[in-house]
Amino acid sequence: MRKTLSTQPAAPAQAAGMAAPADPDCYSIDEFARRHGISRATFYNLQAVGRAPRTMKVGARVLITREAAADWRRRMEAETAQAA
Repeated sequence: MRKTLSTQPAAPAQAAGMAAPADPDCYSIDEFARRHGISRATFYNLQAVGRAPRTMKVGARVLITREAAADWRRRMEAETAQAA
């Protein structure tokens, strides 16, 4: 059997022989915004009108759970579908 080489470069963790990191259980607001392609300002604008994902406080930090992020994406998709 012939071995084929991938044309895509390996991720740094994979290149070092390490497993790729799993998705975190919680996101900071900055990380949530970056992962979802929105700015911090957009996050806070959404929060001001009650359309941001659920958050929780842990000490001084404000975090968004993976589940809250998934719920938010479903809500946003549903709103988009209803508007169309």
